[in-house]
Amino acid sequence: DVAAMAIGVARAAFEYAMDYAQQREQFGKPIARLQAIGFMLADMATEIDAARLLTWRSAWMLDQELPVNKEASMAKRFAADTAMKVTTDAVQILGGVGYMRDYPVEKWMRDAKIMQIYEGTSQVQRVVISRMLTGW
Repeated sequence: DVAAMAIGVARAAFEYAMDYAQQREQFGKPIARLQAIGFMLADMATEIDAARLLTWRSAWMLDQELPVNKEASMAKRFAADTAMKVTTDAVQILGGVGYMRDYPVEKWMRDAKIMQIYEGTSQVQRVVISRMLTGW
């Protein structure tokens, strides 16, 4: 559940930042065409897709009644961390207005942070994953 919510938050922030970057002009062109912004958007899209695939895999395994502890922890950890990174990048793409309450990305960034914490912090998820990998 947390992984899916984190993906939703990340996706919303990405789409908002993408729209903003395509409309906001600097140096006579949309900032989406600046390499630094373009690379940020590319990384955001890639990480959201990876988080989605991890989450789908763990959901599929659960549906198949397969052991899913490791995969669910991987999905939760990666999706929550991705949401935090994507929302932080979205705030950066929006610049100074990204921190203003008039824009939703600052709220999504706060929402993403809590997803790294509840139902087991990202560090706890790493403990679960490492124990499942090593058998300790």
